[in-house]
Amino acid sequence: MSASAGCRSFSLFDEPSGRAVPMRVMYPSDAPEQGTQLGSYTLDVACDGPIATGTFPLVVISHGNGGAGVLYRTTAMHLARNGFVVVLPDHAGNTRGDNDLAGTVANLENRPRHVRLVIDWAFGASPFATHLKPDAVAIVGHSLGGYTALAVAGGDDRVNALVLLAPATAWFQAEDALHTVRIPILMLTAEHDAHTPQFHADIVKRGLPDPGLLEHHVVANGGHFSFLGPFPKAMTDVSFPPSQYPEGFDRERFHVAMNAQILAFLLQA
Repeated sequence: MSASAGCRSFSLFDEPSGRAVPMRVMYPSDAPEQGTQLGSYTLDVACDGPIATGTFPLVVISHGNGGAGVLYRTTAMHLARNGFVVVLPDHAGNTRGDNDLAGTVANLENRPRHVRLVIDWAFGASPFATHLKPDAVAIVGHSLGGYTALAVAGGDDRVNALVLLAPATAWFQAEDALHTVRIPILMLTAEHDAHTPQFHADIVKRGLPDPGLLEHHVVANGGHFSFLGPFPKAMTDVSFPPSQYPEGFDRERFHVAMNAQILAFLLQA
């Protein structure tokens, strides 16, 4: 289908941590898109537009350490325009403006619980519940979001596909750590990644009980932050590493190709 990308904001309360988990949801809509300012970013979305008629798969995107859901806006909009409901939670305590839990065990515990909370809400109290396919849930995770996606998939049988982008996987080195992850996985890693180098991908390749379910591609000349959407010129500076990328790497062109690849994988999975 070809639709507009609707966009609405919500917040959930995570009782164990006592923190709010803000999130944006992008979804297929018949309302026209308009330029909408979300913080430092201008997005072409149908803000608060009605959801289109039909039922759609659910995707949850888990951001990296100290990141935010909006950094994956290009992927979320592309999926929404092509028939997916996409939730972009901000992991409380591990975002750019609220990062006091970075590097803690609590953060590793909270993140997967946030995603399960989002899935519970999506199929329960959310206004999208009647528009969701009951057997189609995927998680996209970048960096520490890759850890989050694997942790959820290992213990939540509602999840039936993963997309791992430069995943951080050091916590899964035990021989049987990934033995319950038996779903299709698309893993994209970057050639020049100083944050999650090759051994992180090797942990996934070595640890899955069925390696045939894994599709792995290395992004030529890519870096760890190449999977983030392009930044506005005002935010592009050497003092802000996520806005930087290897010389000669075309982030905008890459995102067109990456988003098409993710869509094709999820449609098949």
